[in-house]
Formats: sequence, structure tokens, C-alpha cells
Amino acid sequence: MSGLSGQLRSSAAEIWNAQRDHPFVRGIGDGTLDKDKFRFWIWQDYLFLIEYSRLLALATARAPDLDTMSRFAGLLHETLHEEMDLHRSYCADLDIVAADLERERMAPTTRGYTDFMLRTATVGDFAELLAALLPCMWGFNEVGLRLHAEGVPDDEHYARWIDMYASAEFTSLVDWLRALTDRIGTDLPEAARTRVSDVFDTSSRYELAFWEMAWRGEDWPQIA
Repeated sequence: MSGLSGQLRSSAAEIWNAQRDHPFVRGIGDGTLDKDKFRFWIWQDYLFLIEYSRLLALATARAPDLDTMSRFAGLLHETLHEEMDLHRSYCADLDIVAADLERERMAPTTRGYTDFMLRTATVGDFAELLAALLPCMWGFNEVGLRLHAEGVPDDEHYARWIDMYASAEFTSLVDWLRALTDRIGTDLPEAARTRVSDVFDTSSRYELAFWEMAWRGEDWPQIA
């Protein structure tokens, strides 16, 4: 992989391999993931996407040119509608009341991840903002493409999940985001590259932690 995005991905390869091999991801791929675990993930990822949309809105506002503003505005629309609609479409089958999705409490990892991204977007530079949001979209696309290549399971819910993130449309968005990261990173000084790498690594670790959170059904400590 070339360019800044490829360098970032290579430096975080061990984390991304752990995501690919995580039992939650493998369970989606072969259709054996317990539905209670998937239900928990739906709740938490829906809340995550609300905050991720705020990140995309900040990216739109901070974009360096009109074309980039337009693309981020489009991506914001896609996230708020198509991606979140996928989550809402699961509700009836998984005994989730759609209106209750936003009332759920964030698990610790969801809270920590979204707070990290939004903090980065407000106090970091534009390259750091890109590094914060890239592991989510790229990671899901990479997982979706890999699982699709291995064969979509019979389970309708997991097949739809894989098809969404392996789609040509979603892949195109990721390719654009990677190309933007490469363009922004062309003339970054070494100190800035170090900050960007640290942000990308942290977001990648949160991605892995998110799978683990859903696998374990993470919750806040109980108060006696």
C-alpha cells in the first residue's frame, strides 16, 4: 500500500488482523454469531453512528475545498440514512423498538471512542480528523469484502450486513477517503505525521475494542 493511508494501515496491521480474526467478526461471516450479541452491537453502533455523523459534519465544515465539502456532506447523508436505516431495519426481527434506539446508554467503549474522535476533530488539524474517522469506514469495508469473498452466510441479517459494507458504493467512499488522506498527507512535516499515526492507531484500537465490547456485552460497573 502506498501513500499516507497505506503507511498508516501497515503500521497498524497487527490490530487490523486481530479485528479480522475476532470471534464476533468470524461469527458474522459464518452465520453463527449469537443474536443477543448482534442485538447489543446494533444498539451500540446506532449510538456510535450518531456521534460519527457529528464527526462527518465537522469534516464538512473544516474541509479545505468545495469538492471535499460536498463529498463529506454526501457521506454524512449516507450515514444518517442508508447506514442507520440498515440498523433500523433489523429492529422488528431482533425485538428492538426502533424508537428506543436513541434512548440506550452508551457502553464505556462506545463513549470513549466517540469522545476521542470528536475531541480529535475539534482540537487536532484536518489530517488528524481524517486519521480518526478512516479506521471505521475502511475497517468495515475490509471486513465486509473479506467475508463476502469467503461466502455470504445463509442468515439474512448477517448477509445484509456483509453486503452493505462490501458494496461497490461503500468501497468507492472508502477509496475516496483514502485518496484524500494521501493528498492531505503529501507535505505533512514529520511531527504532524507522528500525530496522525498516533490518532490512526488509537482509532484502530478502539475499533478492535468495539468488537470485544459487543462480544462481552460490556457495561458500566454496578454501584452497590
